[in-house]
Amino acid sequence: MAFSKKKWVLLPLGVLIFLGITYWLIGLIQYRLNVMDIEEYDPISTLIVPEHPLTHAKYPFIDVHNHQWIMPVQDLDNLVVEMDSLNMGVMVNLSGFRGKILEWSLDNVAENYPERFVVFLNLNFENLDDPGWPEEPLRMLEEGVKQGVKGLKVYKELGLNDQDNEGNRIAVNDVRLDPIWAKCGELGIPVLIHSGEPASFWMPKDKKNERWLELKQYPSRYRNPEKLPSFDSIMSEQHAVFEKHPQTKFINAHLGWYGNDLTKLGQLMDRFPNMYTEIGAVLAELGRQPKAARAFFIQYQDRILFGKDTYKMEEYYTYFRVLETDDEYFDYYRKRHANWKMYGMNLPDSVLRKVYFENALNVIPGIDPSIFPLDIAQ
Repeated sequence: MAFSKKKWVLLPLGVLIFLGITYWLIGLIQYRLNVMDIEEYDPISTLIVPEHPLTHAKYPFIDVHNHQWIMPVQDLDNLVVEMDSLNMGVMVNLSGFRGKILEWSLDNVAENYPERFVVFLNLNFENLDDPGWPEEPLRMLEEGVKQGVKGLKVYKELGLNDQDNEGNRIAVNDVRLDPIWAKCGELGIPVLIHSGEPASFWMPKDKKNERWLELKQYPSRYRNPEKLPSFDSIMSEQHAVFEKHPQTKFINAHLGWYGNDLTKLGQLMDRFPNMYTEIGAVLAELGRQPKAARAFFIQYQDRILFGKDTYKMEEYYTYFRVLETDDEYFDYYRKRHANWKMYGMNLPDSVLRKVYFENALNVIPGIDPSIFPLDIAQ
């Protein structure tokens, strides 16, 4: 009888335990089935705050960082219509290339909208061991300026992928490139230079990397630290060029990849008076720290230029809103760049004018100032 009583006590307990485990497993399965990828998760905020969306810049602006890859054969009419709707006075096409492609681009601009477009030249730095270096690229720069070129664009391949004839990586500060930087200073044209990538691209591709989504969508953007110099090394090479060529104006693209560390960027601005910067593709860094960013823009208001990078008309709207308003908690336009919300910097008008066009007029030669209202341009 004692065994029977024990059995009847344990049986309900066992049933309860079984039911409890079953309930837990069902809940776990339901949770798992409800899990979604971060790319799918796109909640609509319930926050109610004042909103001031913008589709038109307060002042006419010069976009110093743009890419129009088919400019030699491009019908510029539609592009100018979009530029007008944005209040973009001048677009700088950094992808002018060289040779006939450059010549055709310049001809297209000259024949249609000479006051609305600026073209930069591109060089092949992998030729630096070939016969004719540096005489040939120096000649190209001189002739390009005579034809209407207003600057030199340096792509990120220099320092990352470009190799000399022996298969060695070409450092940004390779001495064989010194004549190029010096010639730009002599000709009075700026060098808009993109070196390196966001530091996160060198970091482990795990849940702690805030650019994980971008590395998932574009695996080739990962920079293996075992195969490439570190982020700091490449940046140091770039900074050595700035220091060695004080007579040349350099526009450090993408806030020099220090938009997440404005203290460091400020130190570089103080160290290199010939270094300017622009905000193309890094607006998300500014929009998440509006107080610090506003203070930075005010302090370095004479050295910051407007840039966008990839052209898409609707994406400019977020730039205007971050720069001009004090709006809170609004979306950035590309999730892989910013898995966070934006806040407006509400820049003073005097700073806005400098960022939008006055600084570019001082750095890039030959832009027609009559496009900009005289009471603003003064």
